[in-house]
Amino acid sequence: MTSRTVPTTWQLGDRTVRRIGFGTMRLPQHGEALLPEAVPRDRADALAVLRRAVELGVNHLDTAAFYFSCLLSANQLIHQALAPYPDDLVIATKVGPGRDPAGHWLPHATPGQLRGQVEENLRQLGRDHLDVVNLRVVGTGSVAERFGALAELRAAGLIRHLGLSNVHPHQLAEARAVAPVVCVQNMYGIGASPEQEELVRTCGELGIAFVPFYSIAGRGRTAGATGADGATAELGGAVRAVARAHGVSPAQVRLAWTLHRGPHVLAIPGTGDLGHLAQNVAAGALRLGPEELAALGSAAHSTG
Repeated sequence: MTSRTVPTTWQLGDRTVRRIGFGTMRLPQHGEALLPEAVPRDRADALAVLRRAVELGVNHLDTAAFYFSCLLSANQLIHQALAPYPDDLVIATKVGPGRDPAGHWLPHATPGQLRGQVEENLRQLGRDHLDVVNLRVVGTGSVAERFGALAELRAAGLIRHLGLSNVHPHQLAEARAVAPVVCVQNMYGIGASPEQEELVRTCGELGIAFVPFYSIAGRGRTAGATGADGATAELGGAVRAVARAHGVSPAQVRLAWTLHRGPHVLAIPGTGDLGHLAQNVAAGALRLGPEELAALGSAAHSTG
C-alpha cells in the first residue's frame, strides 16, 4: 500500500470509525492494569486525556465495565468527559469477564448473566444502547450459546453490533452462524503467531474489522513492552532503525505496522499520558515503505 491508497477510516457495521482509536484499560490506574492493588490515576488527568483524544479526531473508544481501579471506572470517566456524546463517537465494550467490587476476577458470565453485564455498561455510560459489544472468550470451547444470548439483546435493541475478543478461527465461524460479527479483537503485533496472521487475512476477506490489542506492548501485555519482544534483539533493532529513519518512536512504528496489515485493521492504543496520546494518533499518518515492511517482517520471523 502507498500513502495514496491507505484508507484512514473503516465501516464498523453501519458506523464509520477512524482507524486509530483509543483503549481505556489503562485510564483508571497507573502501572499494570486490572489488579486490585493498582494505583488510581488522577481523575482530572484521565478526563483530559479522553477529551483530548476526541479533539485529535478519535471516534472509536474501547472500554469495559471491568476496567476500573478502587476509585475510577473507565466507563464512568467516558461518561463524565464526553457526554453528551458526539454523533460520530463509537463506543465498543466487552462482556464475559467480571470483577467484584474489590477488583478480584469472577468466573466468566453464563449466557443468562450477560444481560446484566450489558445493562451495567449501559448504566455506566449513560446510553440506551451500546454501539458494539464484544464477547470476550477464554479457551477453545463453543461460543454459540453466549453469542446467541447477545444476539437476542441485539434484536431487542440494546446492542447495535456484535464482535468477538480473544477468539480462535473456529469460534469466529461458529459465531457468524448465529449473528453478524463486525469485529474481532485479538492480541496482535509484529511477530504474531501464524494463526493470528491467518485470522487477520480471514477477517479481511470477510469484511470484518480486526482490532489488535497489545500491539505495542506485545507479550508484556498490561506491564508494557519487554525484552522478550525484541527490545534488545534483531526485531528491536529493526524497529528502532525504522523509527530513526522517520524521526518517530518505536511504539509509533509498531502501531503503523499493524495498520499496514490491511485496511480493515484498526488500532486501540491506550495511555494516560497526553504526550503519548498525541504520538499514538500521529502514528496513523506514518507510512512505511515496502523495504521497511520487509525488514520488520524478516526480523520478526528470525526472532520467532
